[in-house]
Amino acid sequence: MRVPDLPNLANLDYVDRVNRAIDHVLRNLAEPLVLEDVARVACFSPYHFHRIFRTLVGETLAAFVKRVRLERAVHQLSHRPGATLTEIALACGFSSSSDFSRSFRAHYGVPPSLFDVERFRATRREQLQRAATPPGEEHRLQRLSPGANPDGFAVVLRKLPARRVAYIRVMKPYEGSGVLAAIASLRAWAEPRGLAEGQWLGYQWDDPEIVPLEKCRYDVGLEIPEAVAVGEEISATRFPAMMVAELELAGPIELEMRAIDWIYTTWLPHSGHAPAHQPAFEAWNGAPFAHGMEHFELRMQLPVVGLDEPI
Repeated sequence: MRVPDLPNLANLDYVDRVNRAIDHVLRNLAEPLVLEDVARVACFSPYHFHRIFRTLVGETLAAFVKRVRLERAVHQLSHRPGATLTEIALACGFSSSSDFSRSFRAHYGVPPSLFDVERFRATRREQLQRAATPPGEEHRLQRLSPGANPDGFAVVLRKLPARRVAYIRVMKPYEGSGVLAAIASLRAWAEPRGLAEGQWLGYQWDDPEIVPLEKCRYDVGLEIPEAVAVGEEISATRFPAMMVAELELAGPIELEMRAIDWIYTTWLPHSGHAPAHQPAFEAWNGAPFAHGMEHFELRMQLPVVGLDEPI
């Protein structure tokens, strides 16, 4: 996350500390998230943290937590249809199904039992298409029909080890050149340390077919050894060992969008797996955008768990 227009408050150390708080929230949605505990993660007093978080993120911690819990619930409604509303409520941090239903209705206008998740996602998809492509070319990102696989996609299940990742968080990644600027900044940090040839990652906790584009966050990341120190200009996080469904991709943005459609609508429902509570990764082959903005070479990695495992 970069907030250069707040020089009196958003110094790089504050940004890194708020990023740590956000990472803590996103990893622990099912647990109680008390202001004092989250502030402690960011090494602020609760009073100062409340004001700093609201200034940098644009909403209070309580509003942020409730919103991402509800967005996570919509994701579960979409991709784990066998789960009960109570299971989804508890997995997303609500105290009960009634608490979940009240909050859901207040936010989305209908209770979760009546929510048309496919129509909702279709509307968000149209917004994403307009944001991601030049005017008149949105048809390039039209949805792949369930069961269709014209590209011959094939999943490989891989167990990834625990990883430490240096990253720069980009707010509103579908606007402007923030992602490219973050890549350049992270490369400038990595090259003198001999790290720039490592595994580059792009990932976001937000599903842009659920989360408003102006609320989305995208992390430009680079795997780094445990011993490497990061300064104020770079944040660092750790991902646990995980199983991923991996697709090798080499082509334009519409190929990646078809791959996302295929893995969620065709492969996942028949795989015996469900999405894990981790972000989906773009694991670049080489440096990000090494082949320009029209041709990507990367592995799409969707973290998954077995259907009998906790959400």
